[in-house]
Amino acid sequence: MVEISIRKRPVDEAAVTQRKFFKKTARGKVIKVLRERYLRDDVSCGLHLCKACTIAPNAAIKPSPASEYAGFPNGHYVLPDTNVFLSQMDLFENTLFNPPVILLQTVLEEVRHRSMPLHNRLKALVQAEEKNFWTFYNEFRSETAIVRDEDESPNDRNDRAIRTATAWYAQHLSLSYPPIRGQATPQLPPIVLLTEDAANREKARKGGLKAMSVRQYAEGMPEEAKSTLLDVLAASDAAGDIEQKGAAGKVSLYPEYLPTMTLQAGIKAGELHQGHFNANQYNYLEGTVSVPAFTKPVLLVGRESMNRSVNGDVVVVEVFPESEWKAPADEVVDQEVMVAARKNDDAEDSDEEGAPDSNEAELEKRITQSASSDKQPTGRVVGVIKRNWRAYVCHIDPSSLSSTSATSLSPQTVFATPSSRLLPRIRLRTRHAPSLLSQKILVTIDRWDARSRYPEGHFVRALGKAESKEAEQESLLLEYEVPYRPFGGAVLGCLPVEGDAWVVPPKPATEEAKKASKEWRGREDLREMIICSIDPPNCQDIDDALHARVLENGNIEAGVHIADVSHFVLPDNAMDSEAAARGTTVYLVDKRIDMLPALLGTNLCSLRPFVERLAFSVLWEMTPDTADIVNVRFTKSVIASKSAFTYAEAQLRKDDPNMHDPITVGIRLLNTLAQKLKAKRMAAGALNLASPEVKIHLDSAESSDPIDVEQKEMLETNSLVEEFMLLANISVARKNQETFPATAVLRRHMPPPATNFEKLKDILQKRKGMTVDVSSSGALAASLDRCIDSEEPAFNTLVRIMATRCMLSAEYFCSGSVARDTFGHYGLASPIYTHFTSPIRRYADVLAHRQLSAAIGYTPLHPSLHSKPHVERTLEVVNRRHRLAQMAGRASVEFYVGLALKARGEHKKQAQSTKSQGDSSTIEVREEAFVIRTFRNGFGVFVFKLGIEGLVQYKQDGSYDAENYVLTLPETAGAHKGKKVAIFDKVVVAISVEKDKNTQRGKVKMELAV
Repeated sequence: MVEISIRKRPVDEAAVTQRKFFKKTARGKVIKVLRERYLRDDVSCGLHLCKACTIAPNAAIKPSPASEYAGFPNGHYVLPDTNVFLSQMDLFENTLFNPPVILLQTVLEEVRHRSMPLHNRLKALVQAEEKNFWTFYNEFRSETAIVRDEDESPNDRNDRAIRTATAWYAQHLSLSYPPIRGQATPQLPPIVLLTEDAANREKARKGGLKAMSVRQYAEGMPEEAKSTLLDVLAASDAAGDIEQKGAAGKVSLYPEYLPTMTLQAGIKAGELHQGHFNANQYNYLEGTVSVPAFTKPVLLVGRESMNRSVNGDVVVVEVFPESEWKAPADEVVDQEVMVAARKNDDAEDSDEEGAPDSNEAELEKRITQSASSDKQPTGRVVGVIKRNWRAYVCHIDPSSLSSTSATSLSPQTVFATPSSRLLPRIRLRTRHAPSLLSQKILVTIDRWDARSRYPEGHFVRALGKAESKEAEQESLLLEYEVPYRPFGGAVLGCLPVEGDAWVVPPKPATEEAKKASKEWRGREDLREMIICSIDPPNCQDIDDALHARVLENGNIEAGVHIADVSHFVLPDNAMDSEAAARGTTVYLVDKRIDMLPALLGTNLCSLRPFVERLAFSVLWEMTPDTADIVNVRFTKSVIASKSAFTYAEAQLRKDDPNMHDPITVGIRLLNTLAQKLKAKRMAAGALNLASPEVKIHLDSAESSDPIDVEQKEMLETNSLVEEFMLLANISVARKNQETFPATAVLRRHMPPPATNFEKLKDILQKRKGMTVDVSSSGALAASLDRCIDSEEPAFNTLVRIMATRCMLSAEYFCSGSVARDTFGHYGLASPIYTHFTSPIRRYADVLAHRQLSAAIGYTPLHPSLHSKPHVERTLEVVNRRHRLAQMAGRASVEFYVGLALKARGEHKKQAQSTKSQGDSSTIEVREEAFVIRTFRNGFGVFVFKLGIEGLVQYKQDGSYDAENYVLTLPETAGAHKGKKVAIFDKVVVAISVEKDKNTQRGKVKMELAV
């Protein structure tokens, strides 16, 4: 393998070095890899005014002005090592920190090897116009390239390469500032090596180099920037003695992790197990880890067993003997309640010096004595393979500020409470605690020492006042890691230069001219076809349109036409890379975070009515009586949609007996076929599951204030569109997999483990005398059809919602990466499936379009889609983005439902003009709800009309029959004390909105109505 430098040069004018290393293949074979590097002497330094290097003046980096750093009156450059970027990326992203940065190739490659997310952030910094970065390819410059010594570790080799490059820059600076005859020798701006490694600093200083830790460097910045930037510094072990002060006297609260080699050997031997840690949203003292060796997740009980795990970490667990297995707690345990029960911050500090909190230890002991017999594997975390730490949305806990420091600007330790209840409180030091109270802030976890009850982190930035709509919207996007920054210049540069004026050019008159046309080559002209779209109200990114017509032979031709996004989004350009990183469009209640620039998504690719658009069409010939497929073909096309309907408008048109125009006839044909297609799907075992969907009414497009909420109505036309989108996806999946069996982009839904349904089966049997058969999707579908309560029509829907939550999530995958018998989609009862119908908003669909285009011979397949590892890596990102987007959407609905209920309360209060004007948050809305969970100290309910869940909780435990899921309410239930509440009971709840202690925004509160 050959590494080539930036600019070509004859080999005989360049030195050649070799890099040798050993690599283990997937089959376990060790091979020696030899890499040749062609070294050059013309790799540019990037320094302003350099006379020896060829570089465009606007690309060079200038030394910092003397006013920016008092210690360097002649200006300076900084050259960070790898660990600085790994631990202090937030500092470099801060707008107050903008020195000229020399980024070495060695550092860039090592960051990429250690952390792809940080590598992507670093690349964004290099490309940012407001930042001052120069990337120097030191591994290709003859004076700075080094060869690893036989007894040298890779880390030591890289440290030496960084010091060598720093020394070369220090010498090379004199070429930028040559002496002038008759004048004093100029004072050169120094090259400052930033490193968190004390040993590396010492070696650099012995070599005559200027080396500093990041903290030392920040301490020398101007006062107005220093106070903020010191807060942003990560609490790194190597940063200095401040963080370590007094640590030696602390008692370990958690077991130390096992060495990496021990963990790996234990996993290989089957004695230890690896999986993702999942925190319990109802009980902060419990978590689980799903591992392949057990059908049920491994239960972790107590802080010591969870051993500093944070939700999403990849951990290694040791499973206890079966005699020590336990059942999950049947009690809601809130971390905030426990924290409030302790003393304030001073006592919190003393807790960390000694043994674990006695109240918490007693609580752990009590909640493990569950009356349930449903025991599962139980164990403890013995190591962490990969941390899931990132920046979290938090707020400063006011009780952690002492009364004497409430207005002080001196550094103080405070606690940040994350918005997510799945995360622990984070200890941090800041100089701005008083000013950050009542604000949403970003905090990153840096470390979690065994002697500290809570993890330590650092402040990143403030988001704004809690409960303000702007801060809450940004908080939500950050909580779910939604990329929401505007598209950069490089991405926008990939758009058609005509902008909004772009149109499909006129159809060429001859076949030769058509073949030469970029737009018309190989496309069918379907502009005269009666095509229409059916979408939700106010839909702007119209991905799909449909048509149906009767053929001369009596069969019906049905067509699905999908926006030809791949015509505009080309592989490997900046827009494609951005779309791959975003993965999906994120739909919130009042806004949309687009995967593609709006010019494409809402204009050039959107299949608007009455304009010509490029499409990718799937056309079926189907029998009219049974909707059997006689033939299917795929073609690139040009269409002109004749109308755009909402679901309701299409339904009215279909149902109107007086309408017989071609569009209406086509909709009726489509609906007839869709009914037959659905019947065949259901007969094959497809599941008709349910998920709550609500519609939130906003005041106006300008204010976006919610005023009410109601359930979405599902119409026949919803099902019409769904059936044909499913059919298109299935047809494309078959074609792509047949053509590219190793790399087809597909989507599967694995059958759920039978254990996932054990609780639901037990509840239905004990509460309703009903049974559920989960042996197959068909058996489950038939069982759900039988779960009917004649006295309660909503009962069946409730059971289907609960069944949906027992399912596994669907996922994208590469066809060559899994066994053929695992391709199936359990919920749809289809042996193969993909996503093809929404390329404007899903990147997986763009990949499917490229593969289908190659499968029909329209374009050659890009090399990246021939690479199984590349497809796997891409789909891993897309799967993650898809999950986070769904969570963000649900969180947005929950937030706006709360605002809508508060607004409804306001209107109710105004209507009750004769009553006192109390706080609007006390105004209650009463709704019917069903009990879906029971605990020892409360129960969970689902409100159908609002599509939300809530928790009715009591400060005191009631009498709990865990075997039958029945709670007898305690004394603190007031008028309801002694009342029995069981799963599936219908109750009336009083709903109000109060400030949530974690999110600091409005939270729906529920109580039994009196």
